[in-house]
Amino acid sequence: FLSVTEDLVRRRAEHNDCEIYSLEEISLHQQEIEKLEHLDKWCRDLKILYLQNNLIPKIENVGKLKKLEYLNVALNNIERIENLEGCEELKKLDLTANFIGELSSIETLKYNIHLNELFLVGNPCTEFEGYRQYVVATLHQLKCLDSKGIGRSERIQALQNYPEVKQKIREQEQAYLLKRAREKEEAQRRMKERKDRKENPTKSKLEFDSPDSLQNKENHQAEGDREQETWRTVENDEEDRRFWEEPTPYTPESRLETHRYIEEKRRAKDNRRESKKREKPLQTLVTADGKVLNVNAPKLHFSLKDDEVNNQIILDLAVYRHLDTSLLDVDVQPTYIRVLVKGKPFQLVLPEEVQPDSSSAKRSQTTGHLVVSMPKAKEIILAKQKVSTSVKHSDCNTPQKNARSVQVEKLEVDPSKYSFPDVTKIIQEKDRIGQGPIRLQPEKITETKKSYAEFENDEDV
Repeated sequence: FLSVTEDLVRRRAEHNDCEIYSLEEISLHQQEIEKLEHLDKWCRDLKILYLQNNLIPKIENVGKLKKLEYLNVALNNIERIENLEGCEELKKLDLTANFIGELSSIETLKYNIHLNELFLVGNPCTEFEGYRQYVVATLHQLKCLDSKGIGRSERIQALQNYPEVKQKIREQEQAYLLKRAREKEEAQRRMKERKDRKENPTKSKLEFDSPDSLQNKENHQAEGDREQETWRTVENDEEDRRFWEEPTPYTPESRLETHRYIEEKRRAKDNRRESKKREKPLQTLVTADGKVLNVNAPKLHFSLKDDEVNNQIILDLAVYRHLDTSLLDVDVQPTYIRVLVKGKPFQLVLPEEVQPDSSSAKRSQTTGHLVVSMPKAKEIILAKQKVSTSVKHSDCNTPQKNARSVQVEKLEVDPSKYSFPDVTKIIQEKDRIGQGPIRLQPEKITETKKSYAEFENDEDV
């Protein structure tokens, strides 16, 4: 059975920084809890406790919660009210949709003098004749029962008829307890039959597998596995149909049996899934004759580019942006590249042979893509590069900085023998005589060379 664990309580105490000793409120609903324990030792200061929609059969181990004000145990398998005398500050108790048939057990709530609200809707005891009158007359401190307020006149009338109502409740309670005893016996018998069917499934299996089919399984293992899987599926479907169509009363036993049946089916499904994962054959990356295959197990987008300028092949693999680089394993071979992404292989045959030792891999800081640069094994001859006009002299004795760069020859040309006209002397420059911004156009000069008649051009200067 499942009980309250310290790990569960700490996970549910996130609002209190996972501190459980000073916890005042906790919600443990829908946790499939079958036994209520430890809370009275771990969380002494609890004021609000939610335990609805579990499988708790008995109220226990909460008597030491002196500060508890609200207890919600709706939708459980509780059959009687007990062990709440120590909850001195209890003001609200929710027992909706349980299996309380022993209505006289509410007398234990007399000691909870601060109890104002009580919910018993959905319990068998609410069907008893005189149920509300009995509860109102028994618990004088109650102000609200099943979301309906208790008036003074109702309480006086309930107290007047209390002896008669109490006798009727006792008789109906005894009849219900006898009915519950028969239901428990029926539940035990049903569980025994189901256990026998589960332990002896060989008879139907032998009827299904004839000697011919067994021989066929030995010869064709794959076909036999399919037949066995088909038989198992048919059997499971038949068992599910029988279980869900079988009429059963709504009792704590049937509710617990249904829960365990669903849990058993879920575990069996998980086990089959795990076994299929273990039995899954390894993916073929290289065939027996040495042929390398293209594989994209992680299903990632990629691009393969031929960088002719740098004489290399570039692979851009779109791995996940937030994937840790330690989960990537790159292996470059002369004819193919293999990348393991979280153990899943990505393999690609290269169009040309590359140099694995000179290859490099890096991650993009923006997209997270993996970029692998693989230099080609064969060198290519590049075209001569144009000489920059700013470079006027070349030194042929300068050592090469890069072994792959092509030596560029530069020729010396006589500056006095240009093969193109000098465009700087096409228009003769004239003097500007304009004065200020108003007279922008220069005046017409008739004799320009007069001022330069006595000028002598000295080449040295």
